[in-house]
Amino acid sequence: MDKVRNFSWFPMPYHSILLWLVWQILHDFSNGHMVLGAVFAIVIPWIVAPLSEKRLVAKSHIKVLMYTFRLLVDIVVSNYDVAKRVLQSNRSLKPAFIAVPLDINAPVPLTIFASSVSLTPGTVSVELSDDKKWLYVHVLHLEDEQELINLIKHRYEAPLKEIFGC
Repeated sequence: MDKVRNFSWFPMPYHSILLWLVWQILHDFSNGHMVLGAVFAIVIPWIVAPLSEKRLVAKSHIKVLMYTFRLLVDIVVSNYDVAKRVLQSNRSLKPAFIAVPLDINAPVPLTIFASSVSLTPGTVSVELSDDKKWLYVHVLHLEDEQELINLIKHRYEAPLKEIFGC
């Protein structure tokens, strides 16, 4: 941590609310449990906040919505494509592993990128290289490796670079 955080009663307010709500759900709504849940909701984030990294914030909520919409459309289209291929002869499938070079290295965009690839039927993120420069992806059917790499980078990585400014 570069800076010492300023004192705050709620250094992680959303986490505090979530902790308190989960505590209430797991226990009865008695006065004692409400107070104990509030104590935990304040103390636990105090302890954990210095350990957390600076959070990346999306630069544009519109771009986040556009990315989400694009991903949902890709999931539907890929589901159709995978179903069509699976119903055909398995001999026509050309499974393969590809290595996608990465231009992003921040944890949150990388996680979203790898998850987006895995959520799209027909592709699965297998591994991230130790130096975070390559994402290894298994593909159900591969026609042109470079074309698929360009497509993945254009549809998922480039928008994430814009969204998070990395």
